[in-house]
Order: sequence, then structure tokens, then C-alpha cells
Amino acid sequence: MEAINQELEKLDNIMIKYISALKILETQLQIINDDFKYIKKYNPIEHIKTRIKSAESIIHKLEKNNLDFTLENVEEYINDIVGIRIICSFPSDVFELINIIKNSNIIKVIKEKDYISNPKKSGYRSYHMIVLVPVELINEKVMVKAEIQIRTMAMDLWASLDHKLNYKSEYGKGVVSKRLRIISDELNKIDEEMTELLCMENNLRIANEGDVV
Repeated sequence: MEAINQELEKLDNIMIKYISALKILETQLQIINDDFKYIKKYNPIEHIKTRIKSAESIIHKLEKNNLDFTLENVEEYINDIVGIRIICSFPSDVFELINIIKNSNIIKVIKEKDYISNPKKSGYRSYHMIVLVPVELINEKVMVKAEIQIRTMAMDLWASLDHKLNYKSEYGKGVVSKRLRIISDELNKIDEEMTELLCMENNLRIANEGDVV
């Protein structure tokens, strides 16, 4: 128990770098959103959810992977102490935002998982990135790992309902899972239809601007 308390104290002492990384990411995403709005006249980001993983969650994740709770293991194997979820209106916004982040001079992408083009068996869709964020403290400059998840409103709705149903459902999980997969496909069709409407609206706007000229 004493050893765990010592590691908890060490973890508490380094949390400032994770808190700072979250602030940097929030600022950069707000700049991207503002610039996008200036150039294209609308915001690709509907809203952003953020969190710092608790010590309890960190310990649980290490135990799940059969790892001891040490500061070294935390920094080596836990990539999502800082978590940011970005919700966009359209799938096209998601992929444009991904490209912007990849081309950033500040945020460095080190790992990606595309669950939009290749959804999980459950029906889960989202785009995940593990990134490095430069944090300058008083005595050192460090690169801090963080996880960014980007998805549409429809994908986020499905993920939220799936999470709640998995916690609440004690019976008939197989039936629930099958229905959730069907709903995921239906919501994906809605995303595709919304994208078509967006393209139609853009084409009409361009045509109208041509008529004015």
C-alpha cells in the first residue's frame, strides 16, 4: 500500500504537464475552428468534450493490461490520460479536420485508428489519434501524449447510447447488440445523406455566385 501511495504522489506531481497539454490542445483546436470559420464561413466543430483520466482509471487500465502501477508504466503505456473528443456536423468535416491536425507544426500524430472507414464489429464509428503535444514548463520542455477522437453528431449519439445500454442491460445483450449494429448502419446512411445535402447546397451557392457575376 505504501508503494502505491508513493507512486500516486509521483503521479500527482507530474499531472501539471497533462493539464497543460490539454490547455494547449483546446487552444489549437479553437484557432483551427476560428480560421476555418473565417475561410469557409462555418464551423466544422460543433462542440468539444475534454477530460483528464483519474488516478483510479489509470490504475484500472494498467491492471487490465497486467502492468504494475509505476510512474514509468504510466508514461510508457497510458496514452489517453489527456482525452479530447471533437464532434463535427459532417463526415467531410471529420476528415478535413484530421488532415489539418496531421499537418500541424505543433501537434504530432504518432498513431491512428480509423473506425469510420472500418467500424468495429459492434457498429462503433470514430477516428482516433494518439498525438504528442509540446509543453514548456519552467525547468523543462516535454512531449506529452494525448488521445483525440473525432466523430460526427450521429456517431457520437450512437456511442453514447451504446455506452449506457452496455451498463444497464443485464439480459438479452445479444439482441441489443444486433439492434445497435443495425442502428449504427442507419445513422451512417443519415451521415451520407447529410453529406449529399451539403454538396448540393455548396453547388447551388457556387451557381448563384456565378449568376451574380
